[in-house]
Amino acid sequence: MSLFKARDWWSTILGEKEEFDQGCLCVADVDNSGSGQDKVIVGSYKGYLRIFNPHPVKPGDEVQPEDLLLEVQLREPILQVEVGKFVSGTEGLHLAVLHCRKLCVYAVSGTQGNVEHGNQYQIKLMYEHNLQRTACNMTYGPFGGVKGRDLICIQSMDGMLMLFEQESYAFGRFLPGFLLPGPLAYSSRTDSFITVSSCQQVESYKYQVLAFATDADERQDTEQRKLSSGKRLVVDWVLNIGEQARDICVVSFNQGVSSVFVLGERNFFCLKDNGQIRFMKKLDYSPSCFIPYCSVQEGTINTLIANHSKMLNVYQDVTLKWATQLPCIPVSVKVANFQDLKGVIVTLSDDGHLQCSYLGTDPSLFQAPKVDSREINYEEMNAEMKELQKIIREATKTQDILPESEKQRDVTVTAEVSPDLDEESQAIDSEVKAGTVPSVTVKITIQSRVTAQKPNMAVCVQAPLAVTCDQFVFDDLEPDSSETVVVSVFLKENCSPSELEGTCMVSYNISTGIPRVSQCNFSLPLKLVCFPVQPSKSANHKLTIDTNKPPISFVTIFPDFVDPSEGDQANALGFQFLTGSKTTLLASKTSQRYRIQSDQLEDLWLVTKELIHRLEEHFKNQNCKDFACTFSGSIPLQEYFELIDQHFELRLNAEKYQELLSERAVQFRAIERRLLTRFKDKTPAPLQHLDTLLEGTFREVIALADAAEENQVNMFQAFAKLKSATHLVIMLISLWQKLSTDQTAILEATLLPLAEDTQELGWEETVDAAVSYLLRTCLSKSSKEQALTLSSQLSMPKDTSRLKKNITLFCDRLAKGGRLSLSTDSATHQAAVMSGGCATIPESDLEERTVVPGSTAMFASHEQTAKQKSKPGKKRKIMLFHFEVYRSSFQNACGHMKQMAFISAFIGIISSFSCYNSTMCRILRLFSLFCQEWLNCKDQSWN
Repeated sequence: MSLFKARDWWSTILGEKEEFDQGCLCVADVDNSGSGQDKVIVGSYKGYLRIFNPHPVKPGDEVQPEDLLLEVQLREPILQVEVGKFVSGTEGLHLAVLHCRKLCVYAVSGTQGNVEHGNQYQIKLMYEHNLQRTACNMTYGPFGGVKGRDLICIQSMDGMLMLFEQESYAFGRFLPGFLLPGPLAYSSRTDSFITVSSCQQVESYKYQVLAFATDADERQDTEQRKLSSGKRLVVDWVLNIGEQARDICVVSFNQGVSSVFVLGERNFFCLKDNGQIRFMKKLDYSPSCFIPYCSVQEGTINTLIANHSKMLNVYQDVTLKWATQLPCIPVSVKVANFQDLKGVIVTLSDDGHLQCSYLGTDPSLFQAPKVDSREINYEEMNAEMKELQKIIREATKTQDILPESEKQRDVTVTAEVSPDLDEESQAIDSEVKAGTVPSVTVKITIQSRVTAQKPNMAVCVQAPLAVTCDQFVFDDLEPDSSETVVVSVFLKENCSPSELEGTCMVSYNISTGIPRVSQCNFSLPLKLVCFPVQPSKSANHKLTIDTNKPPISFVTIFPDFVDPSEGDQANALGFQFLTGSKTTLLASKTSQRYRIQSDQLEDLWLVTKELIHRLEEHFKNQNCKDFACTFSGSIPLQEYFELIDQHFELRLNAEKYQELLSERAVQFRAIERRLLTRFKDKTPAPLQHLDTLLEGTFREVIALADAAEENQVNMFQAFAKLKSATHLVIMLISLWQKLSTDQTAILEATLLPLAEDTQELGWEETVDAAVSYLLRTCLSKSSKEQALTLSSQLSMPKDTSRLKKNITLFCDRLAKGGRLSLSTDSATHQAAVMSGGCATIPESDLEERTVVPGSTAMFASHEQTAKQKSKPGKKRKIMLFHFEVYRSSFQNACGHMKQMAFISAFIGIISSFSCYNSTMCRILRLFSLFCQEWLNCKDQSWN
């Protein structure tokens, strides 16, 4: 800390989260009071313009409200504020405000107040100029030697100097060799503009040369420029300073000599009028801003330079005269005169700390105690040095944050799930309507190789599952020690979970203070959420999984659900979920297929996942490496879309309840204010049934709150069902198209981007954006689709039609050979393959496709599509697509050649017609009913 601190005379904080820069501060007698007292003008990037008249305050007191003369919010960010004679016909001072695309000149005036509130100040717009180019900064002065008025020069971001003669635009000139804008200043003695180019050179341009140069607005060729009267813009003098400049200031405290001060990144320059260096000072710090001011000693100039170390240095030429500590890093500094106190230092930081201070010292009351002379024990110092070196070596060995390998982890976490359910259920506050909610015990063990400080453990399971205790705090673990905890997991909410997995995470610090995390995952048994029942023969939703191995008895792969007394003959198994729905699993006796059926689409997911997992584990134990599961049926998109609509409808209801609650709350508070006014009145007036209205409004608020809470519970359950159905669709698509692990991960990230659903960021808009991105990248048909830009703002859609259309188109592109990838090269290759390898169906055609009544959407495989050589018309293409749907349905239901020959012959006769009229539609509809009846008959005798 510096002994020489800036003495706070007046200070304040401007706004909240506002930003300021170098040109946002100005001091002048802007209201033309004639007292010689300066006002502080501050503009911010948020568009706030403030004018202060500081008065001294006692230490600890707050700034008085009357110190703020004016505060107004303009529409655009304020880049720079200046005060000068900018209005013709008067020599009064006016305020110039520079915006990005506008220059405004205001007159600031005050009205004498008759009450204790003081004077009133207001600004009046005198004139404004709309800029054709984006402004960077400006300077002003008596350009061309005019008397009694100031002209304005604005530098644009592309290097154009725009000059304004008060209310009118004069001309514009481009600076030669321009790249980036730099600071700009005007020298009245030489009538020239001085700037620093991107070539790190100080350049000077005469006003007369700018005036007679070729107009920047003219666009003439070389021959016309030779014939025109304009001259080439030539620089007056150039000085290479070898670094970028932060600011330029031209001062002339006497009529004979003027100086050009340039503040660089590491040097401070003082130049003569002709560009020669008068002196320079190498700085050992990074400066932030500066201001020269008049010196008491003749022939010298004082300069205030602030740096990023919160220091303000006072130089007399190149000699450091004073250094003072500031409370913040200033971006602009000025010198002003206030109430008989001249030379007040005004500083402004980038976050709005405005301070008026003066130089001084704070006396130090601390006295250092006398040091007792004692002899140095070199043996103790040597032993202490060795101990410290040992600690440093240990710290450098273990300074990495990530563990080196799995075997060498300092702390390991293992979770062991009990194979049996708890004899006495540990379920707490479960909302499941079943009689008994089971629970399963998870034993978690923490083993430490080193000293683990402040270990904390969290056990996480996905809702609607819950644990009896999810947070644990342990004492410090010693090396080679362990801790064991036991928790129970149960179903808490009244809906089935989408995942039966959990995570244990332990956070701790090692001896060097480095934080680390260890975690492990565990899987929960399926019988935690369901129990075995008699299988059902009929169901609304059915799936068929094909394998390349003979079917396995359920006694072998589901021993916890099948009675061993049934032997190897058990080929049907029923699962009753705790939430009330039933799922049936069937194994074919004649083919290598398994069927899963249920009345609810989302309940197929857990059973299908468990079946595939147990089959893979069974054949893995038998050292069979070529086992594979496939899916050749139809993707249940229509049923999936129904779940999407249900979830989206609940989201819309949540918005409606929120709006109604807000309206009723406003009404309730208004009635309360009316009643309070009546009760406070000395002469009470009749209530006029306000109490009845208050009670009715209160009941409405309570009823709406209960309805919103119930809708929130329903929306949570709908989202859980939607996640389960989404998991099922992802698995079916991966089996259908035989996606790799990376492609399946992309598919999961696309359709399951959110772990929780909120009103601000919902599942529908997030998935729609992800699917749209894939359709325009790796699944695009042409380069035109890749060039389309997606909206960067996610908002709740009005309906789900676009989402359902994109998902349908997404599945169709996959069926035609598209592959999922995140690289641009593969996306271009996929577009070429899809455009050349198969005829893609436009999105408009997808809207006209019909589906078999009571069935699901069916997409032709890539091999079937590639064989289509002809390119029929739009209606004929739709007709052939419908026939392919029915033929594929029959091919999945039965493999008999006679039936298939009949179907193929019928399709061949119908498809020979060249038109697709209403008669063909009726024939196709009758044929679809016949197909559905046949499929129902085949389902009843499937086994």
